Amino acid sequence: MTTRRGMLKLVGGGVVLAAAGAGGGFVAANGPSRAARAPWREAGQETEFRRRALSYAILAPNPHNRQPWLVRLDGGDALTLFSDLDRQLPATDPYDRQIVIGHGAFLELLALAAAEDGYRADITLFPEGEDMDTLDARPVAHVRFVAGEAEPDPLFAHVLARRSNKEVYEARDVEAEKLVAMTEAARRFGVTANSIGNTAMAETLRDLTWRAHLMEVRTPVTNQESVDLMRIGAKEVAANPDGIELEGPFIAAGRLLGIVNRKTLADQSSAGFQQGLDMYQPLAMSARGFAWLSNANQTRADQIHAGRAYARMNLTATSLGVSIHPWSQALQEYREMADLYTEVHELIGEGQRLQMLVRVGYAKPIMATPRWPMESHLIT
Repeated sequence: MTTRRGMLKLVGGGVVLAAAGAGGGFVAANGPSRAARAPWREAGQETEFRRRALSYAILAPNPHNRQPWLVRLDGGDALTLFSDLDRQLPATDPYDRQIVIGHGAFLELLALAAAEDGYRADITLFPEGEDMDTLDARPVAHVRFVAGEAEPDPLFAHVLARRSNKEVYEARDVEAEKLVAMTEAARRFGVTANSIGNTAMAETLRDLTWRAHLMEVRTPVTNQESVDLMRIGAKEVAANPDGIELEGPFIAAGRLLGIVNRKTLADQSSAGFQQGLDMYQPLAMSARGFAWLSNANQTRADQIHAGRAYARMNLTATSLGVSIHPWSQALQEYREMADLYTEVHELIGEGQRLQMLVRVGYAKPIMATPRWPMESHLIT
């Protein structure tokens, strides 16, 4: 579930801002969109229990922040989850594996939120069948809520603080006991979870994941998929609170000066493209450890289970003050990534399909990612 949000912090930003006529007013007027983050503030305010649970589920991590969830409320005690087929990622996720993982994270947050109200969520996956090559109009899951048969889960307390932290990580290692707690939390639903600290293997993975990032951004079709999903500036983010948000005064100044726009970000010879690489490499090299999830990947249910397990790992990391960031380009299934896909599986796959690979460390807090309002996900 990798984005490049926040990668473009223009070098010499103070000079650029001055050239753009910046001052306190410019900075204040070009901050991140507050409106695009309203669902984080509004979560839990619904009075109907399914809608209340959904208000938390839509905050789940998902690839490129596509938020590919459509929900139909059924009767008084059930709902059906569908995938929004307009939100697929055909270049980087040709078999919709990552999109399905995002549905799994959604279902886990839904179940946690329902349990907080005392409802058990009975989840039936792909009740009308599945296709491992592509998602289609058939439902991803049917959920029936049973009152009075669930105990609250302590992880729910961290849903609103959960982040995918894409900052440079601090030069301090994550304690072994915290890594163990994170992996143990994810060992659910038949998923295998592993982690390492700042070891020789971590150095190998830092190099491998950086090479995979380079492959993604230097492959025109996969880079263009990301560029097309970039929301440049707070107005674009507010209008389309999904995809990859690029916000803040430096971005605004760069846009005014013609440095930051979709054309330059797609052009590998441009200064904007190179600046992105220069700023992103320190993120890759700052990883103080890694964690990964794997399973057999024989059915779509395995992908759902990986998403549910990842949500629990992310929430546990949040509870421990640890930052994590999906760094899974090497797990993608398009042709140009094939050699790195093989390399990472030979290195840590242990005969299973790697579903998630994340970097681990400590970082300064970040704000929540934009979200579409809950109503936009409801089928009426």
